[in-house]
Amino acid sequence: MKNFRLWAILALVVVVAGLGAYLYWNHDVRWRPNTVTKNQAEIARLLESTGWVSPGIEGPAVYMVSFRTCPDCLRFKAEQFPDLHAAGIDTRVIEIARRDANGLERSTAAERATVAELWLNRDWGLFERWVQVPASAWTAPGIPPADGDSARTAVVDTGRNLVDQLTPLLKDNGVDFAYPLLVWWDQEGQMKACACERRETYRFLREDLGLPARSDTPQVPEGEEDGALAPAEPAAT
Repeated sequence: MKNFRLWAILALVVVVAGLGAYLYWNHDVRWRPNTVTKNQAEIARLLESTGWVSPGIEGPAVYMVSFRTCPDCLRFKAEQFPDLHAAGIDTRVIEIARRDANGLERSTAAERATVAELWLNRDWGLFERWVQVPASAWTAPGIPPADGDSARTAVVDTGRNLVDQLTPLLKDNGVDFAYPLLVWWDQEGQMKACACERRETYRFLREDLGLPARSDTPQVPEGEEDGALAPAEPAAT
């Protein structure tokens, strides 16, 4: 009987320890960004050489690779950009018009035209106007079409090729490419990256950049992400 009780206690300890380890992993570890230790210079060069757009804040940079109808991207923009801008952090957005897949079109003519224009002219005002209009209603007014224009089509393809180039480089650092892809440098100068598809990832980026773990900006209700990003005034620097 004494041995049975001892084994029961040991089994209980193992179960409790395992449950604690799982809860720690599920609520913390699984959401942490990866520290980029390989291909740092190449990743930084690729990001910097793109047609990113930003509010022009002279502070630390967060690079964000996204596409217009990505709900997780729109949610991050709506909920986190106001705090990042107020803290003097430059959000450098790299918009991609994704390739078609399995015979299905994954971008529109208006989206391709707008992506090409953003890459060529780096107009943050255009980006803000674009995300304030539901994607289905955006007609790219006054923007030259990319379709039928070899130079602008090449710009769109450059964005797609960027994803092809970044994917294996990030994979070497344990990051599976997904949208939104975020890359930043923490306060110790370490490069971090994550496919930040869930709100649970946001606090780590915020803490790395010196912000409180939680934001006071209201959360966007599920299913209402499109068009959720309001204009944001750049912070005084």
